[in-house]
Amino acid sequence: MGIQVFGVAVSRGVAIGRAVLVASSRVDVAHYFIGRAEVPQEVARLRNARDEVARELETLQRDLPEDAPSELSALLDVHLMVLHDDALAEATKSWIAERHYNAEWALSAQLEVLARQFDEMEDPYLRERKADVEQVVERLLRTLARSRVGAQPSPAGPGLATEDPLVLVASDIAPADMLQFKRSVFTGFITDVGGRTSHTAIVARSMDIPAVVGAREASRLIRQDDWVIIDGDAGVAVVNPSPIVLEEYRFRQRQSELERARLDRLRHTPAVTLDGEAVELLANIELPDDAPAALAAGAVGVGLFRSEFLFMNRNGALPGEDEQFEAYRSAVQAMQGLPVTIRTVDIGADKPLDVMSAQELRHEHLLNPALGLRAIRWSLSEPAMFLEQLRAILRASAYGKVRILIPMLAHASEITACLAAIARARAQLDEAGSAYGPVELGAMIEVPAAAIGIDLFLRQFDFVSLGTNDLIQYTLAIDRADEAVAHLFDPWHPAVLHLVAQTIRRAREAGRGVSVCGEMAGDVAFTELLLAMGLRSFSMHPSQVPSVKQRLLRCDTRRLAQQLERVLSSGEPAAEAARRLRGAGY
Repeated sequence: MGIQVFGVAVSRGVAIGRAVLVASSRVDVAHYFIGRAEVPQEVARLRNARDEVARELETLQRDLPEDAPSELSALLDVHLMVLHDDALAEATKSWIAERHYNAEWALSAQLEVLARQFDEMEDPYLRERKADVEQVVERLLRTLARSRVGAQPSPAGPGLATEDPLVLVASDIAPADMLQFKRSVFTGFITDVGGRTSHTAIVARSMDIPAVVGAREASRLIRQDDWVIIDGDAGVAVVNPSPIVLEEYRFRQRQSELERARLDRLRHTPAVTLDGEAVELLANIELPDDAPAALAAGAVGVGLFRSEFLFMNRNGALPGEDEQFEAYRSAVQAMQGLPVTIRTVDIGADKPLDVMSAQELRHEHLLNPALGLRAIRWSLSEPAMFLEQLRAILRASAYGKVRILIPMLAHASEITACLAAIARARAQLDEAGSAYGPVELGAMIEVPAAAIGIDLFLRQFDFVSLGTNDLIQYTLAIDRADEAVAHLFDPWHPAVLHLVAQTIRRAREAGRGVSVCGEMAGDVAFTELLLAMGLRSFSMHPSQVPSVKQRLLRCDTRRLAQQLERVLSSGEPAAEAARRLRGAGY
């Protein structure tokens, strides 16, 4: 049958392909594909980096003091030998030429191959030489990083020598790298770390490809070019499966494709329940290029544009006002008059920016980053950046219906500061003679303090949006990116459900708009429950819209509401919901 690797299922379906390993490194590594025409240029970057590192090592060796231990000179000799060894240099060129990896990725891929070879050596002295190879590669990576200014992924994707489908295997994948892979050829991925609602998992669902995270030793057990089945439903990867197992999963793939085609026929069907309640199904997007997929899925607007992804993978440079404006305007125009809700930058936790100071990054590493300087806290600490973003969003509102959403608010002082910043941004645009339209202002309810004190938010904002991923994390004191506690992340926890139900009820009573943009919105296991709570606006990944629509078309919200209190008062709400809500409309 092959080796089975177990993890957390985060994106449904089956993927079958050859493994592409992304090796971890103490140096941040950019991973992207290059075009065929860019291969010579990338090989030249690699050669120039090698020559520069060789000069550095030779200078270090030449300048050694006379009383320096002889071992230091010998160590530098070893590093120079490694640097010019074909096992590193020529093999890395092959990754660039054959797989069209950028130079940094090619180096880290070859390091993974060599590291495994050293680990399997019986001689302890030879095994220890792996550290020398790692040190040389890290020198090369740092040198390459200095030459990467302006380098961008090839929009056409790779022209690989192999026609086999590919799956991505890594210890972890940064959210910014996920966006690069989003435009490429991978049919699924598996990582050693992460939980169901880590941001890497969220982007995987937006790619609508099968994925398993938190698989612990996956990147060590799986080798480059192994055949791998990723079962996104069960949270299992099968390495080098037998022909019988392979055929079984290929049959499941075909069944899944047929089901998807059937759901696609609901695209133009209005989202109205059996008792005539209209429900708004919106899309979550990361970049303007995602807007066409939202329209194609039948979404009636964008409920969450995660603007932070415009700030990532930029080699230390933040996007300016005009660049942001063009991105926001592009998304607004692509939605053809439908509303677009733009969340101000939400960085920190598992989405750090490379422009953050060394002190901030050290703080993020040592302390709990989910409780640190993130989201609106970071924006208010960088007022010039915040004003630039607000001006860019306001300018985009001249081209369509735009709403501004502020993440992670908890304090009245933060609300006051945000409203003042928005007023100042409007005044600056007025002074400059720049056009902007009316915008609604919204607050993310993702901190328990905000859910408990919801009335304050309802007096100050036009709408609220429940970020259930963080609300669950903070209510249950669970780091949602940590696979060690992933099993404790429980959206069915009674405390979480009471906070969600209370927020929806109070917003409706106050006549304010309320939506859910977290993972609960796109999970059909919660569709009936959220409808019973009174929710009429769901925002989810475009790929989830058809299945949620199918579910709500069969619901009677009056019958569901009658069962709500019994579910909320139960000690086992998931089981109670299954008994009382499933089938309460048909």
